[in-house]
Amino acid sequence: MTAVIPPPRPATGLPPALLLTRVENGERLHGLLWRVGERRRMISSAVLGGGTGERAWVLNAQVSHGYRRTDPDRHLADLARDAGAHGPGVGLMTAADVREYGHAHDGGVDAVATAGLGVRGWAASPAQGTALAEGPGTVNILVALPVALTDAALVNAVATATEAKVQALLDAGYDCSGTPTDAVCVAALSPRPGDEVHAFAGPRSLWGARLARAVHQAVGAAAGVGRCAGAAAGTRGSTGRTSRSGPSRAG
Repeated sequence: MTAVIPPPRPATGLPPALLLTRVENGERLHGLLWRVGERRRMISSAVLGGGTGERAWVLNAQVSHGYRRTDPDRHLADLARDAGAHGPGVGLMTAADVREYGHAHDGGVDAVATAGLGVRGWAASPAQGTALAEGPGTVNILVALPVALTDAALVNAVATATEAKVQALLDAGYDCSGTPTDAVCVAALSPRPGDEVHAFAGPRSLWGARLARAVHQAVGAAAGVGRCAGAAAGTRGSTGRTSRSGPSRAG
C-alpha cells in the first residue's frame, strides 16, 4: 500500500502587506492588501466578504473622511481587482491612514489594527440607532491563526478580539469601547482531513488567549499612533508603525 502524503501547509502567519496608493477626487489615499495564498476560513463583519467562508485576501482601504458612496462593497471589489487580488476576499474601509498600523504576534497568532478614533463612544448608548449604514469603519482588526476553528469558535474569536480591543483602548487612555463603525476579520486555517479543529477561542482558551494578547498589543499600538497624530494638530511626522516589517509598495 502506498501512503498518500498531503502537500505541506504554506506559511500560516500573515504575509507582508502590500501598500497600495491611489488618488481619488484629488486626495492621495492608501490601502493594505494581504494575499493569504491558500484560502483561509474567515469570519468578518466587513462590508465586502462579511460573514463566514473561504477567502483568499483581505484589503483594508483608506477612504476620505467625507465618504458618501452608497456602494462600498463594489468600491472595495474594484480596488482589490485593480491591485491584482483574485477570488473571494474581505474588504474593510477606514478613514484612518492605514500606514499607521499596529502589528503584534503572540504564539503563532498575528494581529493587525488600524485606528481612527475621532468619533468614539460607548456601545451601550442612549442614542437612537439607525437603519442606514454608518460611514467607513475606524478601528479595523485583522487576526490570523495557524489552526482550524469550528464555526462556534470563529464567533467566539470575534468576541475575544472585541474584548481585547476595548481593553486596549482603555489602557491607552481612551474613555470608550470603540467607534460606531469598527470592523473585525478573523482568519483561521481551512480544515483538511486529519486536522485538529479547535472548538474554543474564548480569552482563557489556548488560542483565544494568544489572540487576545496579540489584538491588545496591535490595537494599543495603533491607538497610540492615532493619539500622537492628533496631538500634532494634523502634521505628519514619523509614521510610528509598530509592524515587524513595513508593507511592500505598489501603485
